[in-house]
Amino acid sequence: MFEKLFGLKKKQASLKTEIIAGLVTFIAMCYILPINASILSDMGMNQLGVFAITAIVSFIVTMIMGLVANYPIVLSAGMGLNAYIAYTLPTYNEVTCPNGFLWQEKMLILTIAGLIFFILSLTPVRKWIIEAIPADLKAIISCALGVFIAFVGLRNSGIIVGGSTLVELGDFANPGMLIAILSVILCFGLMQCKNKLIVNLAIPISILAAAVAGVITSSIMISNGALDVATNKFVGGILDGKSSTLPIAPWLSGVKWGLSGVEEVFLYGAFGSEKFDFGQSLLKVLSAPATYVAMFSMMFVNLFDTTATLLAVGKNTGIINEKGEMQNYRKAVLADATGALICAPLGTSTVTSFAESNVGVSMGAKTGLAAVVSALMFLLSAFIFPVFSIFTAGSVTAAALVCVGCMIFVGNIKDVNLKDPIAAFTAIITVLFSLLCYSIANGIGIGLICYIVMMLFARRAKEIKLPIYIIGGLFIVAFTANTIMQFL
Repeated sequence: MFEKLFGLKKKQASLKTEIIAGLVTFIAMCYILPINASILSDMGMNQLGVFAITAIVSFIVTMIMGLVANYPIVLSAGMGLNAYIAYTLPTYNEVTCPNGFLWQEKMLILTIAGLIFFILSLTPVRKWIIEAIPADLKAIISCALGVFIAFVGLRNSGIIVGGSTLVELGDFANPGMLIAILSVILCFGLMQCKNKLIVNLAIPISILAAAVAGVITSSIMISNGALDVATNKFVGGILDGKSSTLPIAPWLSGVKWGLSGVEEVFLYGAFGSEKFDFGQSLLKVLSAPATYVAMFSMMFVNLFDTTATLLAVGKNTGIINEKGEMQNYRKAVLADATGALICAPLGTSTVTSFAESNVGVSMGAKTGLAAVVSALMFLLSAFIFPVFSIFTAGSVTAAALVCVGCMIFVGNIKDVNLKDPIAAFTAIITVLFSLLCYSIANGIGIGLICYIVMMLFARRAKEIKLPIYIIGGLFIVAFTANTIMQFL
C-alpha cells in the first residue's frame, strides 16, 4: 500500500525512516500550535478554539501535500501572517482604537486575501508575479518579516518594553522576563552545537526548558499568594498589579480537554456566544482603505514565504530538477493554496510550508509519507490542549519567535546584493519601517515605493517589470486613501 501511494522504492526511501522523520518533524514544529493560539488570542479570539482549529487545518493541508504532491513538506500556521493580523492590523477598542477591526473583521480580510491567493496559485499569475519580483526584493521582504517576528517575541515576553526612550530592556526582577531571555540565549547556543539533531531541535528544547522553569516558578508564586491564577497578575512586591508572562500548570488553570472553544472561532464565531453582524462587518471591511493595504501585504508575505520554503526543501529532496525547476509545481502549491482559502473561515490564520520540514529531510525523508505521519500527529494534538497550554505564555514562546525571526532574517539577508546601493538602502528602509511602525505592511509599501523611485533616478527603469509598478501604485493609492479617510 505504501509503495503504491508514495513510491518508496522508486525514491529509494524506507518505511522506517519516513515514519521517524515525520514524527521528528512534528516535534520540531509543534510549537506553532500554542504560539499561534496565543498570538491570535491577543486580538480577541478564543485561545482553545484557535489551537484546535490550527491543528485540524494543519492536518488537512499537510495530508494534501503528502498524498497529492508526495512531498515530505509539513504545513501549519505561518509565523508572519498571524503576527501581522494580530498586531499590525489595528484591533478595535471603543476608547483607544475606534477605527480598528474586530477579530471577526480581520478574519474576513484574511478570507478575501486567501481567496485571491487561491486563484493566483491555480493560474499562471502566481508564477508570473514571483518571476517578476527581483530576488533582492523577495529576500528583503522576508528579512523584514523575520525582524518583525523577533520583535513580537521580545515584546510579548517583556524582554523589551515601552519606556522613556520609546523601547527599553525589561525588568530583570520579573521572573517571566528572566526565563524568556535565558531561553532565547539557550536556543542560540543550541543552534551552534556540532550535533545536527540538537541543532534541529534547538527551538523545541528551549521552549520545553522555559515551560518547565515557568511552571515551577508560577506554582511556587501561586502557593505563596504572589501570583493570582484568575488574572495571571502579580500580587504584592515591586511587580504588584503587573501582568505575568509565566505559564500556569493546567491543573491549576483549569483548561479543558477536547475540541473546546471551536464554536467561538468557527465561521467567525457564528455559533459562539458573541453577537456578530456579518453583513455590516463585511461592508466595513470592504470600505476601509486599510483592508486593501492588508490584503496586499498578506498575499506578498504568503507568496514569498511559501515559495521560498518549497524551493529550499526541494534542493535536498529531488523536488528540484537539474534545470532548477520544481516538479509537480501545481500539486505542491495546491496544499498551501487550499490552506489560504479555508483557514480564516474555519478559525485560524493562513498556513504555509514550514522550513522545519528540513529536519525530516535531513533524516532521510523523501516522500509524502513523512508528511502524512506529521499530519496525523497534528490531528491527535487537536484534542489534547492541556498538554500544550503551558506553551502559550509569552515567556515560553519568546525563544521560538525570536530565534525563528532571526533565522528568517539571516537566511535571507545573504541573498540581498548589498553591493548594490539601491538594494542595500531598500533593505534598510523596509526593515526599519516594518520594525518602528510595528507594521509589515507599512514597511513593504514604503520600501517598495523607495525602490522604484531610486531605480528611476538611477535610470534603471527597464530593470523593473510591470507588476512592480502596479503593486507600488496600489500601495500609494491605499496610503493616500487611508489618509483621506481620516478627515471624512
